[in-house]
Amino acid sequence: MTRLRTKVLRVAAVSATFLASLEFCAPAVKRFMPRDGSDTRLSQFWEEPRDLESRDLFDGPWGRQHAPDPTAVYTFVHGKISGASPGMTVTDPEGRTWSIKQSVEGPVEVTHSRILSALGYHQPPAYFLPSFTLKDEKGTRRERGGRFRPTLAELEELGDWSWQQNPFVGAKPYQGLLVILLMFGSADLKNSNNSLYAFKRPDGTTERLYVVRDIGNALGDIGRFDSTKNNPDLFERQPFIGGVENGFVVFPYNGWHQELFRGRITPGDAAWASELMARLSDAQWDAAFSAGGYDPAVAARFKAALKSRIERARRVTHHER
Repeated sequence: MTRLRTKVLRVAAVSATFLASLEFCAPAVKRFMPRDGSDTRLSQFWEEPRDLESRDLFDGPWGRQHAPDPTAVYTFVHGKISGASPGMTVTDPEGRTWSIKQSVEGPVEVTHSRILSALGYHQPPAYFLPSFTLKDEKGTRRERGGRFRPTLAELEELGDWSWQQNPFVGAKPYQGLLVILLMFGSADLKNSNNSLYAFKRPDGTTERLYVVRDIGNALGDIGRFDSTKNNPDLFERQPFIGGVENGFVVFPYNGWHQELFRGRITPGDAAWASELMARLSDAQWDAAFSAGGYDPAVAARFKAALKSRIERARRVTHHER
């Protein structure tokens, strides 16, 4: 038994060392041009939101016509195949297929998505229902709701894209997006959470869209192996910016892929992101949290904490220590 226990401990130690080493095995952060010669305009990643102040953050960029019907009966197709959050795939009476995420990440994802899309970053349609009616082999009943994402014919998912190697590394919107994600306390910046879409526009043209999609692991604390999401108590206590070192902003970030931030984000990048965020009105913030199903009192705490981080990013300078 002693030998067996020793062997198990050795295996566990080797496994832990291997997992820890994955952080340092990440590819260098650099621009990457597709070998197929496809066009990689910045608009595939970010479009300047000239009308930001008038954007609808409740229904979002895809509008009410793509939202789920809260009175419909949804038919169970299968349970969630990947990821840690509970969920399922269903169809509605019109034949549309929906991916449902039933966890604390659902409200965060919808609200976070509304903010990113308002700021000019592409997002797939995402909506929140507090509950819905489900039909399966057991009968018909009310189920816990969550984030609803429809499958659209005009939006075809092609696969993942890499944070470390993509055509937009170093561009201000790329740097700014990283700052915005840190403002929200995003703790799951994995390439598998990024989606590359082929978007068929109404005029018949098709364009690639680079999307940060699974963004529900936020508004809490940040941990490498485990994090608490959607918790205002923890989020209010989390540090955001630790200062400036050698001309780069220091973030007390303990999540994966710290190579994306260390020695890469300048005070100018932080200022660019914060100025963009500061253009959102109180009504738009309220609409974004309402879209995620938040209680107004909880939403007010998250909004106040986020606004504090925006001001912190605006004040950071090259001379901080």
